[in-house]
Amino acid sequence: QVQLVESGGGLVQPGGSLRLSCATSRSFFSINTMGWYRQAPGKERELVAAVTTTGSANYADSVKDRFTISRDNAKNTVVYLQMNSLKPEDTAVYYCNAEAKEYVWSPKKYYWGQGTQVTVSS
Repeated sequence: QVQLVESGGGLVQPGGSLRLSCATSRSFFSINTMGWYRQAPGKERELVAAVTTTGSANYADSVKDRFTISRDNAKNTVVYLQMNSLKPEDTAVYYCNAEAKEYVWSPKKYYWGQGTQVTVSS
Protein backbone atom coordinates (compact mmCIF):
# COMPACT_ATOMS: atom_id res chain seq x y z
CA GLN A 1 0.00 0.00 0.00
CA VAL A 2 1.57 3.24 -1.19
CA GLN A 3 1.71 5.85 1.55
CA LEU A 4 3.64 8.58 -0.23
CA VAL A 5 3.31 9.64 -3.86
CA GLU A 6 6.11 11.39 -5.72
CA SER A 7 5.89 13.38 -8.94
CA GLY A 8 8.04 15.69 -11.03
CA GLY A 9 10.84 13.46 -12.25
CA GLY A 10 11.97 13.30 -15.83
CA LEU A 11 14.77 13.91 -18.31
CA VAL A 12 16.68 17.18 -18.14
CA GLN A 13 19.88 18.51 -19.67
CA PRO A 14 22.91 19.29 -17.50
CA GLY A 15 22.49 22.67 -15.87
CA GLY A 16 18.73 22.39 -15.95
CA SER A 17 16.17 22.29 -13.14
CA LEU A 18 13.44 20.01 -11.88
CA ARG A 19 11.03 20.22 -8.98
CA LEU A 20 9.94 17.06 -7.21
CA SER A 21 6.80 16.87 -5.10
CA CYS A 22 5.69 14.30 -2.57
CA ALA A 23 2.32 14.05 -0.88
CA THR A 24 0.83 11.56 1.53
CA SER A 25 -1.86 9.32 0.09
CA ARG A 26 -3.49 8.74 3.46
CA SER A 27 -3.85 10.55 6.76
CA PHE A 28 -1.46 10.15 9.66
CA PHE A 29 -1.78 11.12 13.29
CA SER A 30 1.50 13.03 12.98
CA ILE A 31 4.29 13.50 10.48
CA ASN A 32 7.71 14.57 11.63
CA THR A 33 10.77 14.77 9.42
CA MET A 34 10.25 14.40 5.68
CA GLY A 35 13.04 13.92 3.22
CA TRP A 36 14.35 12.81 -0.13
CA TYR A 37 16.71 9.94 -0.81
CA ARG A 38 18.14 8.76 -4.09
CA GLN A 39 19.60 5.58 -5.47
CA ALA A 40 21.72 5.39 -8.58
CA PRO A 41 22.33 2.09 -10.41
CA GLY A 42 24.82 -0.05 -8.52
CA LYS A 43 24.91 2.31 -5.56
CA GLU A 44 23.32 2.39 -2.13
CA ARG A 45 20.39 4.63 -1.33
CA GLU A 46 21.61 7.93 0.10
CA LEU A 47 20.05 10.89 1.86
CA VAL A 48 19.68 13.96 -0.35
CA ALA A 49 17.88 16.34 1.97
CA ALA A 50 15.52 16.33 4.93
CA VAL A 51 13.36 18.92 6.65
CA THR A 52 11.74 18.97 10.09
CA THR A 53 8.32 20.32 10.99
CA THR A 54 9.97 23.59 12.05
CA GLY A 55 11.67 23.98 8.69
CA SER A 56 15.16 23.03 9.73
CA ALA A 57 16.85 21.39 6.76
CA ASN A 58 19.99 19.42 6.13
CA TYR A 59 21.57 18.43 2.82
CA ALA A 60 24.09 16.02 1.41
CA ASP A 61 27.34 17.85 0.63
CA SER A 62 26.98 16.93 -3.04
CA VAL A 63 23.74 18.92 -3.42
CA LYS A 64 24.30 21.88 -1.10
CA ASP A 65 23.72 25.25 -2.80
CA ARG A 66 21.95 23.50 -5.71
CA PHE A 67 18.95 21.77 -4.14
CA THR A 68 16.34 23.22 -1.80
CA ILE A 69 13.89 21.20 0.26
CA SER A 70 10.69 22.73 1.57
CA ARG A 71 7.36 21.77 3.08
CA ASP A 72 3.85 23.03 2.56
CA ASN A 73 3.28 24.80 5.87
CA ALA A 74 -0.47 24.76 5.53
CA LYS A 75 -0.75 21.05 4.91
CA ASN A 76 2.46 19.79 6.50
CA THR A 77 2.00 16.65 4.43
CA VAL A 78 3.66 17.81 1.23
CA VAL A 79 7.37 18.15 0.65
CA TYR A 80 9.21 19.55 -2.35
CA LEU A 81 12.71 19.30 -3.71
CA GLN A 82 13.82 22.08 -6.03
CA MET A 83 16.84 20.89 -7.98
CA ASN A 84 18.93 23.43 -9.88
CA SER A 85 22.20 23.19 -11.78
CA LEU A 86 21.63 19.49 -12.28
CA LYS A 87 24.58 17.28 -13.13
CA PRO A 88 24.74 13.84 -14.76
CA GLU A 89 25.78 12.40 -11.40
CA ASP A 90 22.40 13.46 -10.01
CA THR A 91 20.80 10.78 -12.16
CA ALA A 92 18.98 8.37 -9.87
CA VAL A 93 15.62 7.22 -8.63
CA TYR A 94 14.47 9.71 -6.02
CA TYR A 95 12.42 8.46 -3.09
CA CYS A 96 10.31 10.45 -0.67
CA ASN A 97 10.51 9.49 3.00
CA ALA A 98 8.49 10.46 6.04
CA GLU A 99 8.78 9.69 9.72
CA ALA A 100 5.22 9.38 10.97
CA LYS A 101 2.77 7.89 13.40
CA GLU A 102 -0.36 6.27 12.01
CA TYR A 103 -2.37 6.68 15.19
CA VAL A 104 -1.76 8.29 18.55
CA TRP A 105 -0.78 4.93 20.04
CA SER A 106 1.45 3.87 17.10
CA PRO A 107 5.23 3.87 17.22
CA LYS A 108 7.08 6.15 14.83
CA LYS A 109 7.78 4.46 11.50
CA TYR A 110 9.46 5.42 8.27
CA TYR A 111 7.32 5.44 5.15
CA TRP A 112 8.52 5.47 1.55
CA GLY A 113 7.21 6.42 -1.84
CA GLN A 114 7.68 4.27 -4.94
CA GLY A 115 10.28 6.59 -6.41
CA THR A 116 10.54 8.87 -9.41
CA GLN A 117 13.28 8.70 -12.02
CA VAL A 118 15.50 11.73 -12.59
CA THR A 119 17.83 11.54 -15.57
CA VAL A 120 20.34 14.29 -16.33
CA SER A 121 21.76 13.87 -19.79
CA SER A 122 22.45 15.81 -22.96
